[in-house]
Amino acid sequence: MATDIKDTARSLSAAAVLELLQDRPHPPRPPRLLALGEPTHREDFLLDLRNALFRQLVEEEGYRTIALESDCLAGLLVDAYVTGGAGGALDEVVERGISHGWGASAANRALVRWMRAFNEGRPADDRLRFAGFDGPLEITAAASPRQALTALHARLAARVDPALLPCTADGLDRLLGTDERWTEPAVMYDPTRSVGRSPEAVELRLIADDLAALLDEQAPLLLAAASREEVDLARLHARTARGLLQYHHWMADTSPARLPRLLGVRGRMMAENLLALADRGPVLVYAHNSHLQREKSTMRMGGDPLEWWSAGAQVSARLGAEYAFLPTALGTLRHQGVDTPAPDTLEGLLHEQLPPTPSLVDARRLAATLTLPEARVSPWFGYAPLDPAHLGAADGLVFVRDVPKTP
Repeated sequence: MATDIKDTARSLSAAAVLELLQDRPHPPRPPRLLALGEPTHREDFLLDLRNALFRQLVEEEGYRTIALESDCLAGLLVDAYVTGGAGGALDEVVERGISHGWGASAANRALVRWMRAFNEGRPADDRLRFAGFDGPLEITAAASPRQALTALHARLAARVDPALLPCTADGLDRLLGTDERWTEPAVMYDPTRSVGRSPEAVELRLIADDLAALLDEQAPLLLAAASREEVDLARLHARTARGLLQYHHWMADTSPARLPRLLGVRGRMMAENLLALADRGPVLVYAHNSHLQREKSTMRMGGDPLEWWSAGAQVSARLGAEYAFLPTALGTLRHQGVDTPAPDTLEGLLHEQLPPTPSLVDARRLAATLTLPEARVSPWFGYAPLDPAHLGAADGLVFVRDVPKTP
């Protein structure tokens, strides 16, 4: 435990991040997906730190997409706002376009405002893009597949021979029924209330598969008749429709596999969206550590331990060294009852030796020289301490010694 952590740390900056990442075997510059994690949500101090780091990486390293843990379909509204000024006033755009209630964050509004200002006067192919990479869902609920399915059907109907479509728009509408059937709040606690395994839902899953397959088959025609942007948007709707229908299928399940499968489906939806974004160029990603780590993620729900492979683990398996992950750990969050960490924990060692300003730690070097510390236990459910056994799998570690309460 006597390791001098100061030797493994430096001040946090974009240059320090890229320098640290270059020490990996066969590193790309910059990484195709550079992910910054957070251990808790709704802390504007951490989001302001994200904004400053991402701004440097955009301006100095050429990143042109910022992806947040937010609804992928709602995020299209924010993207339209930052790239072309569409969508209305800033407050309305972030309220509708950033999910989970996070549009109320002053730091998220500041990010969107800066992205729009950055794009002013830039050619279309050099504009900074916004993306949500989560599905239109929470752990306890999911949206109706209507928006995704009808948008996909409409885009195909406008371009391909109608005889190739598996159903008409009216037929699709009848199968979908009312949105309230899909968003019934009691479903999380009573799977029998779900329509996810109804005959209509089963048929909709087949239709979604057929529409997605038709989209791939007709790609030469679609790319010739429309823009790459339009085809990418159709693929987003296809991924989302299929993912939502599968999520609703498992919402209706009554076996012990129900919750792990729901977490797995969400993780896969996130991963698919990130990989699609990476196809168009380097991406900066921000989400909870548990969605971005390479190891299996764990949580307790209803007292039961759950495990799943997160989006980060799946993306890392596909991209290898082109995926880089920097989790964030913190010392104190006193306004939430998280006080000075015990000295035998990883956060305690960092808190004792590192300065008050945010630091970037060489996680792999530290893990190689440090006796495995005790795991910290949080007194508040909203903060997840870093598992010290995961330190060596991270590409770096951002440490914030004390998180102040923001207005």
